[in-house]
Amino acid sequence: MGKLERHATIADVAALAGVSVGTASKALNGRGSLREETRMRVREAARQLSFEANAGARSLHSGRTYTVGMITTDTIGRFSIPVLIGAEDALGAGEMSVFLCDGRDDPIREQYYVRTLLSRRVDGIIVTGRRTEARAPIAADLPVPVVYAFISSADPGDCSVVPDEAGGARKAVEHLLAVGRTRIAHVTGPEHHNSARVRAAAALERLAQDGLEVAAPPLFGGWSEAWGRQAVGILLAGRAEFDAVFCGSDQIARGVCDALRAAGRRVPQDVALVGFDNWDVMTEGCQPPLTSVDMNLEGLGRAAAEMLLAAINGSPSPGRHALPCHLVVRESSAVPLP
Repeated sequence: MGKLERHATIADVAALAGVSVGTASKALNGRGSLREETRMRVREAARQLSFEANAGARSLHSGRTYTVGMITTDTIGRFSIPVLIGAEDALGAGEMSVFLCDGRDDPIREQYYVRTLLSRRVDGIIVTGRRTEARAPIAADLPVPVVYAFISSADPGDCSVVPDEAGGARKAVEHLLAVGRTRIAHVTGPEHHNSARVRAAAALERLAQDGLEVAAPPLFGGWSEAWGRQAVGILLAGRAEFDAVFCGSDQIARGVCDALRAAGRRVPQDVALVGFDNWDVMTEGCQPPLTSVDMNLEGLGRAAAEMLLAAINGSPSPGRHALPCHLVVRESSAVPLP
């Protein structure tokens, strides 16, 4: 009768990686401030030894369940899915599971999910949605840490991780100025929408720094291609002289591009065009391909998850954390050939 196969232990992993048992445990559980090289070495040792941490034993030892809840109000998933992917990338390193709950903008449903997640003894909760404006906290005095991602909490004591939309709008205007455009129009979403107001205000402020004004008063409307086409009609009917349009979303920008082409205005030769969101469906579908501001939603999700892990481990980061956006330059704003 052969010997029973011996399963590798955390001590075996630590010995192979050349670290202490404590360091090996932190590396595998996503805790502590270890060098990435050390984490990778420990994970590789665990892979070679086919080591699998026992979740039940870890839970008994630490009082944690190694599960996190995510509540979203973004039914379509346009913004929350990239955030979720980024969060899972970060949480997966610590072998944590994510329960995704769709609140559907329904406070009663949302409170049901809060109670359900707490009954499952999650270690923390991430709250996300499709709009960046501040919302009321999901509940008061929760027994677990909460991090708001993309959206923010109206309570300044909560941890919120949001894109720096104003910074992104400034980068869009700076790019248009750098390619020689000085008569810039702005077409964006509904004026009651926080993102539309923030992006418009930042664009006007950046133009003012160079002593410039927008080519026409900012046009607020819907987040749609139809509104983009309509806005071009308004600009042309008002005889506004413009050589660039900065749009508050890629959907608007694609509508603007179609309407400019129909009116005989070439993009980018006559009018340079920049959108916002870097939504590949729109940027690649636009002709020519659209320059756009990327909010790095996956990176935002990773940052939110890392802050949640730190809070679970006793190091919270209260306040509003704005992460930079970056500009992805494509043909719609290229420097025209002489």
